[in-house]
Amino acid sequence: MRVLVAGSTGVIGSRLMPLLEAVGHEPIGLSRSGRGPGRTLAADALDRDAMSRAVREAAPDAVVNLLTAIPAALDPKHLARDFALTNRLRTEGTRNLYDAVRETGGARVLAQGLAYAYQPAAGLADEDAPLWTERTPKQFAPVLSALIDLETMTADADGLVLRFGHLYGPGSAYAPDGSFTAQVRAGKVPVVGGGHSVLSFTHADDAATAIVAALDKDVTGALNIVDDTPVTMADFLAGYARMLDAPAPKRAPAALARLAVGGWGVAFMNGLRGADNSRARLRLDWRPRHPSWTHGIEAAGTGGAASRDAA
Repeated sequence: MRVLVAGSTGVIGSRLMPLLEAVGHEPIGLSRSGRGPGRTLAADALDRDAMSRAVREAAPDAVVNLLTAIPAALDPKHLARDFALTNRLRTEGTRNLYDAVRETGGARVLAQGLAYAYQPAAGLADEDAPLWTERTPKQFAPVLSALIDLETMTADADGLVLRFGHLYGPGSAYAPDGSFTAQVRAGKVPVVGGGHSVLSFTHADDAATAIVAALDKDVTGALNIVDDTPVTMADFLAGYARMLDAPAPKRAPAALARLAVGGWGVAFMNGLRGADNSRARLRLDWRPRHPSWTHGIEAAGTGGAASRDAA
């Protein structure tokens, strides 16, 4: 199968390209610069004509939409600003990509979504749970709006959205050389409020294997691609600090922290809901190689985890 990977140089794309080739597919990357692993075409996703030319040249059987431009370090107080380009890629870029796919006769479409954009509630969220459309934190609202547009366009293309959890692994912000790891090592990430958020993680390699599993499955809609071991924010920060031999995280009251990290920063620490992967296991016959974030880090033999896509 000829597979066009839009966003082939990102955290997931860089792991996906060699895996596709290893299992017998023909991967073709797509990046703005044209640089990347293997055969890579150059096109700006926001340039409609350039995308049309690139998709015609690739003539893919399947398209994997991993279009993002997430900064290496995020400021939760200014999340909307930091995600402005990614939001455009998830809306305008996705529209350009899917229109180009339709022009060439159609292809199987898979897209990257988020498994931690669910409305806060008790328990793990399955794919039928509503997204966070009520009392959405101001800085997260445009991010969520772009995600909803992406999911709607993918559904219209009879595609599948793979909702990934807090993404970790090589190249992520929480890799050994990542920005979040550096902050934890320096003792600069406190537990805000009670740290009640429930985090479901996804290793970049598990994201890639889920994409490969989905390519030849007749599955549409959305699936949670997350590990088996959700963890509270408070427990994650404490455990991660221990793994890094870093200072134990301090505690900060939510009211005080809001001045530094804004409403989204507080919500990220206390409002996120974990996700259930049962449906993906059943429909894709997929299992995470790393059942927990601790397993993923220990398997790599180095400290560093978590999410570059910490929207």
